[in-house]
Amino acid sequence: MGKYRRGRINDAVREELAIALGGVREPKVTNNFVSITRAEVAPDLKYATVYFSAIGDFDEAAEGLKKCTGMLRHHLAVTLNLRVTPELHFVKDGSIEHGARIARILEEIKKDERPEGDN
Repeated sequence: MGKYRRGRINDAVREELAIALGGVREPKVTNNFVSITRAEVAPDLKYATVYFSAIGDFDEAAEGLKKCTGMLRHHLAVTLNLRVTPELHFVKDGSIEHGARIARILEEIKKDERPEGDN
C-alpha cells in the first residue's frame, strides 16, 4: 500500500475519532477534555496507534478511552470503507504540553531581557 494512501487513512481515522468523541458519554473522557491529535495505522490496517491530548488527568482519560474503544471502533467500521477495522491503542501525546512549556520558557527569557525602565 502506498505511503500516500496510508496518510489519507491516518487522517480519516483521526477525523472520525474526533467526531465520535463528541458522542462519548464516559465521564472520564468528557471531564478531561480529550482530543485526538493524530493516528497512525499499521500497513496491514489491523492496528492503529491513536495519540490523544487531555487537559485533565491523562491516566484517567486513557482509562476512559479504553472503556470506549468498542464504540469508537464501531464508529470507524460504519463510517470508513476499510476491509479491516483497526484495533485502537491509545497513547498520550505530550506535544501540546511540550509546546506550552517552551512558550513559558521563551516568555521568561523575554522578561529577563527587558530593560529595567520598561514595564
